[in-house]
Amino acid sequence: MLSTKLLAIEVLKTILKKPASVMEPFIHFLMNIIVYTLFVPSLIVFVAADTKFIAQSQSLSYGKTIVSSPRGTFELGFFNVGNPNKIYLGIRYKNIPIQNVVWVANGGNPINDSSATLKLNSSGGLVLTHNNMVVWSTSSSKNAQDPVAELLDSGNLVIREKNEAELEVKEYLWQSFDYPSNTMLAGMKVGWDLKRNLSIRLIAWKSFDDPSPGDLSWGVTLHPYPEIYMMKGTKKYHRVGPWNGLRFSGRPEMADKDPIYHYEFVSNKEEVYYTWTLKQTNLLSKLVLNQTTQERPRYVWSETEKSWMFYTTMPEDYCDRYGVCGANSYCSTSAYPMCQCLKGFVPKSPEKWNSMGWTQGCVLQHPLSCKTDGFALVGGLKVPDTKDTFVDESIDLEQCRTKCLNDCSCMAYTNSNIRGEGSGCVMWFGDLFDIKLYPVLEKGQGLYIRLPPSELESIRHKKKSKIIIATSAAATLGVIFGIYFIYRRNIADKSKTKENIKRQLKDLDVPLFDLATITAATDSFSLNNKIGQGGFGPVYKGKLVDGREIGVKRLSSRSGQGIVEFITEVKLIAKLQHRNLVKLLGCCIKGQEKLLVYEYLVNGSLDCFIFDQIKGKLLDWPRRFHIIFGIARGLLYLHQDSRLRIIHRDLKASNVLLDEKLNPKISDFGMARAFKGDQIEGNTNRVVGTYGYMAPEYAVDGLFSIKSDVFSFGILLLEIICGNKNRSLCDGNQTLNLVGYAWTLWKEQSASQLIDSNIKDSCVIPEVLRCIHVSLLCVQQYPEDRPSMTSVIQMLGSEMELVDPKEPGFFPRRISDERNLSSNLNQTTSIDELTITSLNGR
Repeated sequence: MLSTKLLAIEVLKTILKKPASVMEPFIHFLMNIIVYTLFVPSLIVFVAADTKFIAQSQSLSYGKTIVSSPRGTFELGFFNVGNPNKIYLGIRYKNIPIQNVVWVANGGNPINDSSATLKLNSSGGLVLTHNNMVVWSTSSSKNAQDPVAELLDSGNLVIREKNEAELEVKEYLWQSFDYPSNTMLAGMKVGWDLKRNLSIRLIAWKSFDDPSPGDLSWGVTLHPYPEIYMMKGTKKYHRVGPWNGLRFSGRPEMADKDPIYHYEFVSNKEEVYYTWTLKQTNLLSKLVLNQTTQERPRYVWSETEKSWMFYTTMPEDYCDRYGVCGANSYCSTSAYPMCQCLKGFVPKSPEKWNSMGWTQGCVLQHPLSCKTDGFALVGGLKVPDTKDTFVDESIDLEQCRTKCLNDCSCMAYTNSNIRGEGSGCVMWFGDLFDIKLYPVLEKGQGLYIRLPPSELESIRHKKKSKIIIATSAAATLGVIFGIYFIYRRNIADKSKTKENIKRQLKDLDVPLFDLATITAATDSFSLNNKIGQGGFGPVYKGKLVDGREIGVKRLSSRSGQGIVEFITEVKLIAKLQHRNLVKLLGCCIKGQEKLLVYEYLVNGSLDCFIFDQIKGKLLDWPRRFHIIFGIARGLLYLHQDSRLRIIHRDLKASNVLLDEKLNPKISDFGMARAFKGDQIEGNTNRVVGTYGYMAPEYAVDGLFSIKSDVFSFGILLLEIICGNKNRSLCDGNQTLNLVGYAWTLWKEQSASQLIDSNIKDSCVIPEVLRCIHVSLLCVQQYPEDRPSMTSVIQMLGSEMELVDPKEPGFFPRRISDERNLSSNLNQTTSIDELTITSLNGR
């Protein structure tokens, strides 16, 4: 394995030593080789294999490889990454051309030329030498008789006794799976070999082209109730939660029937480890610990797409960051604020808590009384950090309660194994750290928390009140729904189109409004009540007879896509529940009329403020930052925490509404697309959205994903900071949009010039510059470079170090060219914006 350029030089040296008569036939062929290898760039090249394993009489030299047996999935050899003067011994996928290195031997000690050799010594150890100096070596506590080094099709490089080849159970003298770098493969164990006191953990590369060890690691910590942590140096960065018999407490999706993976966690006296295998042997998959993004994504290789497809990642969201809410509290991405004290607890520092300074956590509102205390069940959790725990697998939950109650320092308990009816006991002592609440409670785990008698009585009283209210509400709703369905049956229209729509809405819990009611509420859709114009019709303000103010979206009968978008919006938004998403009150279908009825938000859309010099002064920087954070949380909910994974596809300032307290709410889901499971991307031949907010891969090729929403968020973030639209900023005969202007100023280290004059007196410059930095990360040209919304919230809400942005997805054009482009699009016009409704992707 070696650089193509170095290979060309080596070949040239060899041939030049031959006699002239021998050299002449090679001249023409040689020149072609030299030209190609010297001028065609290459990062990694492995040369054809010569052997299947290394015995004591053999060695692996520069330019040779070992191919895995029997399928030839992996190969071992020498390579370089980026820098041709830094050469490494490692393992890669043999037939995958991109992101293919899975293990590196000498990551922190590269070789600078081709005089490297890998040998197997008489004691059964591999030794990598360079200029007679040992660069890397292995060791084993076992004595070797006739050792060989072999690369298995699992990607595991092993040293074994030669005569063990036919044995089903092999004892390796050494294996690379015990010393991973940044990648976990199927069948690899991450954890502890207690017999050897060996910790097996992933360690991130410093960067994608520097395989030396970074400070980010991922592995098992041997608490009484063991669990896996992601560590930055010696600090906990992310915790996956302990294994509860079905899954990790912090990974509820693992309990589902995964079609690809089988997960396993083993804990006994000899070893503690996590491993996974593939249910389909023809698949390739890997986990990669990434120092730059501080994430551990899982990928599956797509032979059709010839690329690594993203499957899942951790941390998933801001609440997965360790201890973000302090002690005795929980974090929820669907709550506001996202940090809440546990039942019976109050903020330790109310002043700091109210200003989002959550790290001091919460304390008991009333002191415990020990013997007269009780326990309150909190469901839907990732259970607390298990550092200070006690585990007894031999007792049940009731015995666990008694044991915890009799120990005054025991603060919580639950089953250690939740399979079936549950078994075993785990108890927590002292403060409870790093708890996460899931929006869907069934995904989490129950925890019994110790509380004083006064708190338990209060909880019981509230439960009785809730039962009475719920019973009354259920009876009332039953009557309402009965009337509702009778009403639906009596007004059924024979129109085929109407019946199709109703069939699709049949299972939705969405109230239907009478057309006469909406007409009266909007004064017959009076122009005086018109408050906006979207790509698919006008929006009116209305007032119902009960005094409620509503916003009515009237889909245009001239829109060929109206019915599709109408059904999409009703289906999607009816299932969404988040404080940063607009609430759908109902809909109306009558003849050609298709109406959506929303809650009315008194302050209208965000664009009416930030693009107006007068109203813009009403939004100082703290309010704008609050709005930015709210939009980010709403988008994260769509991407991560809602029942369906939803891509909005038309996020822009006019689709963000503000309530009376200037809380932002994302609206207009007519162009949204929903996915089930782990799908995060799709493509279309009909591109819809607003020019200026579209990601380049979507506008050009019709490819959309959660990362195209991130691009739109980056544009919106810039607009909020600058008070300008992402429209042309003329410079001579060229046109430069806001993103291009921001990128230019960023490179000149003059980004502060972007700040809206309306907020200069109220802003904290470093905070605004950080937001500009995040916006430029969001609008990078390639989707894989953009952060997820989880990372965006982490970057906005902390002082973590940010990577430098790459060139954004914008292309300066001549003004005349832009006008020609606009005139050729089949378009409908929104206020000062161009909404693309039909564009065939290439």
